[in-house]
Amino acid sequence: MDAGCPRLPDTVLFEIFLYLDHADVLSVGLVCQQWRAVARDEFLWKELFYRYYRVSRDVPRHPGAVSWYDEFQRLYDTIPCVEVQALKEHNDQVLHLSFSHSGCLFASCSKDCTVKIWSNELDISLQHSSNMRPYNWSYTQFSQFNSDDSLLLVSGVFVGPHNSSSGEIAVISMENFTLLSRVRNKPYDVFGCWLNETNLISGNLHRIGRITSCSVLWLNNAFQGIESENVNVVKRLFKIQNLNASTIRTVMVADCSRYDSPDLLLDYEEQLAASSICPVFDLGSDSEEEEAKPKPPPEPAVQELPDAGGVPAEHRLQQLFDDIMEGRVRPAMTDTELETKVAKLFVRNRTKPPEPNLLPTDSNSKTKYLIFTTGCLTYSPHQIGIKRILPHQMTTAGPVLGEERRSDEFFDSLDHVIDIHGHIIGMGLSPDHRYLYVNSRAWPRDCVISDPMQPPPIAEEIDLHVFDLKTMKEVKRALRAHRAYTPNEECFFIFLDVSRDFVASGAEDRHGYIWDRHYNICLAKLQHDNVVNSVAFSPVEQELLLTASDDTTIKVWRSPRAMRIRQARRPQPRKLLFSWLMNQKS
Repeated sequence: MDAGCPRLPDTVLFEIFLYLDHADVLSVGLVCQQWRAVARDEFLWKELFYRYYRVSRDVPRHPGAVSWYDEFQRLYDTIPCVEVQALKEHNDQVLHLSFSHSGCLFASCSKDCTVKIWSNELDISLQHSSNMRPYNWSYTQFSQFNSDDSLLLVSGVFVGPHNSSSGEIAVISMENFTLLSRVRNKPYDVFGCWLNETNLISGNLHRIGRITSCSVLWLNNAFQGIESENVNVVKRLFKIQNLNASTIRTVMVADCSRYDSPDLLLDYEEQLAASSICPVFDLGSDSEEEEAKPKPPPEPAVQELPDAGGVPAEHRLQQLFDDIMEGRVRPAMTDTELETKVAKLFVRNRTKPPEPNLLPTDSNSKTKYLIFTTGCLTYSPHQIGIKRILPHQMTTAGPVLGEERRSDEFFDSLDHVIDIHGHIIGMGLSPDHRYLYVNSRAWPRDCVISDPMQPPPIAEEIDLHVFDLKTMKEVKRALRAHRAYTPNEECFFIFLDVSRDFVASGAEDRHGYIWDRHYNICLAKLQHDNVVNSVAFSPVEQELLLTASDDTTIKVWRSPRAMRIRQARRPQPRKLLFSWLMNQKS
């Protein structure tokens, strides 16, 4: 037995280890012969794991883990929680970070109105900086590399009055950092995204009334200045009606072909039955069980008119006006309620219905989902809209401006809507596009929204929800730890990111946070001096994480294991001195 390590019963030794630090548990195990004797005892490590991390015993071991000992070590050794570098080249708030798919580069956007391209080497260095002020931008807010990393999409906000909502998207070539094209984007917090290697999605907003509008989503060719004389470079994708001051924001694209081979299944029962074939969920309806149940009618926002017995919407609209003028509608509606009622009647026979049987039936399907935030009760985004994009819609070639649809089909319907019951402040996809992670700040449980311009108060706690895009259902319980403090009218986006095993998010409490996706536990808090706006995992190395903050810095975080490897790669000072002396002699 090792000196200084008295013989103790295993149960007593185990209880002692429960009170040690994580690192101490592992380090003491290396020197204590008695602990080494029980180090591979699965029962002891399982107990230690559940009690140390306070994980429910209903949660099974990670499907990729070999043993509980390895899991205990993984959650200590592979979390990117060691700060290794602070990048201070921005001189204002840093708002967003994005990696290239190869992991060799990343981009940062800032209130200083620049987008900076960084080289991700052993020590990260600035490679290029583009100033967008000459294009009348106020600041840059979002960026995304296309699938082959040859182009960079940069989204920004125009200089304008305080309530201006106009923005623009720029496309920059990664070969020589030249600006290839610019596309209008309204509202600016649509952000924009790539649909494929050469086509990107932007938004536009048309006001119809005080609280009614229409969002149009456009497909744009990245090479507009080069190809516009010969081929179509823009095409309307969807036109969607907005009620009660809501708008479409924060668009992203999910690739359905990857759903059947996820990196990590979050449903524990599905993990056990992973070898069985899962049915594809029909977005046009709920599950078969839910279809069999009678669905309660939605509560109307205003008084509903009696059934008109198949009377066309135009006649019902005229009837509504006549009833109002002659005082037959009781109680009297407010201007806001009247506008919403008229808009609903107008759109009833002017919306293109979802086309049937368009869901992917195999893993080779090229169908993609357009995902965005929206709403129906107030201007704050509280719903997630999902619309299928079919293969023939993924190019700007063909009819433009919606010429392929009938003249009476003004609007497109959504395929699915997820209600969050709170203000959505962030969204991110898992690397396999199977799961959607959503940051939200909850409304009071039984709140009633009577005025769309007065949304309910929002909680300081941020809930991180997880939705399975194959079943359109929430999985696991919402993650918590991070907080935000701004009210509804000042609420801003906090970008999150998801790796194979972890999910990370910024927060207004001056920290970034990391959770384990399988165990649903918070693993690390990453310190900044101000609000943390964005986080980004390296797509090829989840043990590298970046955080961006209002304190104008980008911090680089690596795992303890990555730090040991990093230090081993660095030349040792003694070896350098020896080499110098040998060179002097020669």
